[in-house]
Amino acid sequence: MDPIAATRHWLEQAVIGLNLCPFAKAVHLKQQIRWVESPALDAQGLLGDLVHELRFLAAADPEKVETTLLIHPLALNDFLNYNDFLDVADAAIDDLGLAGILQVASFHPDYRFEGTAPDDVENLSNRSPHPMLHLLREDSVARAVAAFPDTAAIYERNIETLRRLGIDGWHRLMSQAG
Repeated sequence: MDPIAATRHWLEQAVIGLNLCPFAKAVHLKQQIRWVESPALDAQGLLGDLVHELRFLAAADPEKVETTLLIHPLALNDFLNYNDFLDVADAAIDDLGLAGILQVASFHPDYRFEGTAPDDVENLSNRSPHPMLHLLREDSVARAVAAFPDTAAIYERNIETLRRLGIDGWHRLMSQAG
């Protein structure tokens, strides 16, 4: 499965299907997600693609493009290198004068929250088929948070959902044909 198709499958089956993000379904149904596969082979190439996509999203009409998924299957496959790159991504946002306007959410096949073991089920909430940077509008995040009574409960509900599903259930879900 190509990286965009695999990511779309993950979004539909896990993120929307398990309701890991209650805000994802609307933008998906309205086709307001920009799907971009980066050909970058390294962090420097990815930074160029990230800067391009940040500029694009900042200039785009939110009714047409609400968010961008920058999938980079060839760059930063090592999670620690990917995690280090998140500081570079935040610096790029600052350098472009987009702090407070755009932000980056992180997803990776080997995602691991600080203080967790590699096989802890809660890590699944941020595990995507390929390394990915999710570019979000700060205004949209603020509106979503205001509309959702208890955003802290999302994380807790996700952990319970993922614990019930289990690692084997996750693998079955991800292997289902899209």
